[in-house]
Amino acid sequence: MVELNLEHYSITPKLSEIKWKEEVSDQLLQKQIALKKHLINQFQERIQEIRIGFKTLGICWNSNFSLEEVQNCIRHIEQLQAFPALSEKVWKIPVCYDGEYSRDLFALAKSKNLTAQELIHLHSSNPYRLHFYGFLPGFMYLQGLHNKLHSPRKSIPEMEVPAGSVAIGGSQTGIYPSSSPGGWYIIGQTPIKFFDPHKVPPVWAEPGDKVQFMPITEEEFLRLKKNPESYFEDE
Repeated sequence: MVELNLEHYSITPKLSEIKWKEEVSDQLLQKQIALKKHLINQFQERIQEIRIGFKTLGICWNSNFSLEEVQNCIRHIEQLQAFPALSEKVWKIPVCYDGEYSRDLFALAKSKNLTAQELIHLHSSNPYRLHFYGFLPGFMYLQGLHNKLHSPRKSIPEMEVPAGSVAIGGSQTGIYPSSSPGGWYIIGQTPIKFFDPHKVPPVWAEPGDKVQFMPITEEEFLRLKKNPESYFEDE
């Protein structure tokens, strides 16, 4: 059983943020998802939105709420002995690590005393857990980057990173769903679309799902680029 320490949490009117001091893990994500569902069930229309972070849960309120009620919800979840299992879904994302699609790959590999192929192998060998979306619509925050690949972000961000760029920054890897400024090291690119505002929901993966990168050739990249939806149809 996890002991509740209210000093772990900070709650203010209209916008609340619940914080955990424990390390980021599947177990913490299970707890966050369970608490999110419990709060929605308890407060319903009084909550406008809830967003998960790596070690936080942010709540935007439509109306006033009782601090004691929220604390009781937190206590209820913290005292549970077990939580629903996370998704076993693994989304396989095709990535071209070649040529113009991987502008920073060789320099980053050299800085790590790795070959390009060793870096690609480390990056694509194991699945990553999707914890939440942020920064840009459809930008996945993924947990599980091999510690050999952890890299400080660029001191001078680029003005434009192409949509679909697969990159490394800090202890994270991610995919730019749209063209954007960015300070991460670009090691590949995927032809798959990650955000469609005309669909409900606009993203296809949910927090708790896993993502695994699958190396593809430039020829496969160009084929999928013409019809990116076909990739999941073939899965």
